[in-house]
Amino acid sequence: MTHKSDYTAAELLAILSARQLKDGMVVFAGVGIPLLAATLAQRLHCPGLTILFEGGVIGAFVEPGKLPPSTNDQRCTVRANMVLGSAEVLLLLQRGYVDVGFMGGAQIDQYGNLNSSFIGDPKKPKTRLPGTGGGNDIASLTNMIVAMKHEKRRFVENVDFITSPGWIKGNDTRRKSGLPAGGMFRVVTELAVFGFDEKTRRMKPLALNLGVSRAQVQENTGFPLEFDSDIGVTEPPTEQELSTLRVLDPERLYIA
Repeated sequence: MTHKSDYTAAELLAILSARQLKDGMVVFAGVGIPLLAATLAQRLHCPGLTILFEGGVIGAFVEPGKLPPSTNDQRCTVRANMVLGSAEVLLLLQRGYVDVGFMGGAQIDQYGNLNSSFIGDPKKPKTRLPGTGGGNDIASLTNMIVAMKHEKRRFVENVDFITSPGWIKGNDTRRKSGLPAGGMFRVVTELAVFGFDEKTRRMKPLALNLGVSRAQVQENTGFPLEFDSDIGVTEPPTEQELSTLRVLDPERLYIA
């Protein structure tokens, strides 16, 4: 059994995220932890996982030590099934061929809306972020998994801008906004794994990570959380998960 000191927070994030994926899924993955997690799942328990990239690659099988820094990087194409244009890949989303979208964000709110556009007043933002890319398309049309660092400034009651929609304002507002499919499924952090209430669609802790208290999770969250009395604890990373992850990212670009 591993202990908290045996792995980094980023390694935990990647491993817990990989566990959310199932064999046979088609996954639209962003770079960084989402790509690393999808690649890890592909190696360990999802040999039939199909990874798609916004840059046009279908069926990526990333080589160990050659994780691409961008979805347009040619390293994404090694052993891929097909390379299309970006528009054609996004059309697969619209046609319902993609099961899961997998990415991160700068801010997330209580209903799973993601902000990767700007922080602060839109007229005079404090920080400008990369923007949507294909993030809005992915979040609008698939079941979403989000992997991100758990900080109060990131987990806010209402995001400054909805770049990628979650459950909008909760209840059935996503459907009423014209998005009948998909929705936010899981949020994975170094503190806990979260789901969303079936009725209210508010974020809800499903399991705490080893050694993490409810108070610690709430202290790092900018909105009130409801904890079930029988909330679980995630299984710590196994030696196999850690060793495979470190082979995939030997330079520790993402897992330092």
